[in-house]
Amino acid sequence: MKLEICANSYDSAITAEKFGADRIELCSEISNGGITPSYGMLTRVIDNISIPAFVLIRPRSGNFVYSNQEFEIMKQNINLCKKLGYQGIVSGVLNSNNSIDSKRTRVLVELAKPLKFTFHRAFDCVNSPDIALNQLCELGVDRILTSGQAPTPEAGLKQLKRLQKKSFGKIILLPGGGINSSNVEQFKKAGFAEIHTSASSKKLSKSSLFSAEITYSDPDKIKAILNEI
Repeated sequence: MKLEICANSYDSAITAEKFGADRIELCSEISNGGITPSYGMLTRVIDNISIPAFVLIRPRSGNFVYSNQEFEIMKQNINLCKKLGYQGIVSGVLNSNNSIDSKRTRVLVELAKPLKFTFHRAFDCVNSPDIALNQLCELGVDRILTSGQAPTPEAGLKQLKRLQKKSFGKIILLPGGGINSSNVEQFKKAGFAEIHTSASSKKLSKSSLFSAEITYSDPDKIKAILNEI
């Protein structure tokens, strides 16, 4: 079973590789669901890691329905990631009725080639996961990151198993959104080849004016998950 760590900083990316992650999803602002990292972080990370790294292409937090200008920004960021040498893209677009925006998603998938393409947890917002699954297979998406349309992948495990059976050999189902050392064995027994987690902890910044929690990849949590798989 492969372990993908969602890393939202340079230090977290380095930690993920050091303690055994197989792959990284790089983002910023993980507490808001993640957005595309800065140019500085993208260049710094790709120059200092050796494991595969996928980049979240999401211009803002909130929903997954984007304006024309936001969509252009997404395309520019994909081109940048290709130029820098990243191995994959994590993205996706929905229509206002929470169906897959096939036209725009196809543009992103084609633009990203030859990089791998993961459709992110926008999948958990769709009204008909079976229709969405078929659409993403037809679009050539490589993976779907999903919690099984539940608050946690543990709660959505039944749906994840059903979708995995339906999609076997066509697309990789990547469970994520709350996997840890205490529940990872369920996903291993269910036959999932990969899992996604932040394996993170939080610490309070020391600024007296802008005190906020900082999320970081926790070595102990990474090691604990790896011990179970």
